Amino acid sequence: MTFAAPSMPAFCDAAGPARGSTSAEIAERITQSILAQRLGPGTRLGEQALAGLFDVSRTLVREALTRLAARGIVTVSARRGWFVIEPSRQEARQAFAARRAIELGLLRYAAPVSAAAIGRLQEHVAQEQRALSADDAAVRSYLLGDFHVCLGECVGNVLLADTLRDLTARTTLIAMRYQSSHQASESCAEHVLIVAALAAGDTERAIALMDAHLCHVEAGLSAATPAAPPDPLRQALSPLGHAA
Repeated sequence: MTFAAPSMPAFCDAAGPARGSTSAEIAERITQSILAQRLGPGTRLGEQALAGLFDVSRTLVREALTRLAARGIVTVSARRGWFVIEPSRQEARQAFAARRAIELGLLRYAAPVSAAAIGRLQEHVAQEQRALSADDAAVRSYLLGDFHVCLGECVGNVLLADTLRDLTARTTLIAMRYQSSHQASESCAEHVLIVAALAAGDTERAIALMDAHLCHVEAGLSAATPAAPPDPLRQALSPLGHAA
């Protein structure tokens, strides 16, 4: 398997969402914006507003939102419309338990990680570090969450990587709602240690480090506080910049 260096998704131009996007691309852009903490829990996703932003029909927008609803990222009310989910504390515990089961299982039962995959993970961590240095909160948040998806792909299980993308989006919303105190720099440092253990062929250490990492993130969730007002859709769905 050949791996390319990780990069930020870029199906949109610098001015805003791509014109004439497909429903899959619209769904992916919304997911990216959640991972970047630009779209918060409870944000209303108006069909007409999204259709205007992406220059598509409301039918395509509805298809994209239906995809996201099936993945548990958005919800719909017959009278009020579409909204980003607002996870409860019980759902938070369930989401972290699911992530722990999947990610630890991936590491335990995966074949030895190839040199190309290790190189991809190392470059991903380097991008995280550059985003931290540049103080780019959106790119930093996206990359820290996407590390776990990248890891799933690198150990050769694309199906579970897709599941991890959705679970990571849900836990990002949970952190936004319950104000995680776990610092981005700490997450990045823990990613570095996990990749180093994999590079050394020490699977058991990588599993222990991943377990501790997920526990640290979950433990950082504090009491609920009022959520910050969500960004306007045009700003929230604008393309993420590349790490320097």
